[in-house]
Amino acid sequence: MSVGAVRLRTVLIVVSDRAAQGLRQDATAELLRPALAEQGCDLVEVVVVADERGPIAAAIRAAAAHAALVLTTGGTGVALRDVTPEATRDVLDVEVPGLGEEMRRRSAVLTPMALGSRALGGVVGRAVVLNLPGRPAGALECFGFVAPALAHLAALRRGPVEDASHDPSAR
Repeated sequence: MSVGAVRLRTVLIVVSDRAAQGLRQDATAELLRPALAEQGCDLVEVVVVADERGPIAAAIRAAAAHAALVLTTGGTGVALRDVTPEATRDVLDVEVPGLGEEMRRRSAVLTPMALGSRALGGVVGRAVVLNLPGRPAGALECFGFVAPALAHLAALRRGPVEDASHDPSAR
């Protein structure tokens, strides 16, 4: 996933009332860490927030200020407390619909419950933001489904990317 030698500084935001209250340990970070490393991402921080729109949005904004990739896990379904997509939209500069669409498409092959996901992706400043499911195995699967596109999106946000299609002699 890395473009050249660039490694993506990555922050994981765990959205969970129970984890935020200390009632359960979240296993997502340790499950994702090897997959992230394999894709050129360095997990530099894990933040836990309750299922509250304002704190989720603030955590995404803060993470995007110092990371190239911001992942959230949890709160993407239709339960009454699931507000991660709304909080994400509150801070996105640009939505990238294909990320959520691909995760739902590929996940639905494994379970029809995936059709209830409202996960999305986009960019905040120079950071790519991606909502993942709250179930650790689902988060790992969905990350794998879109990982090949993430470095390219992050490179586009860093600045000009050389593109042969802009060179008339390359046609």
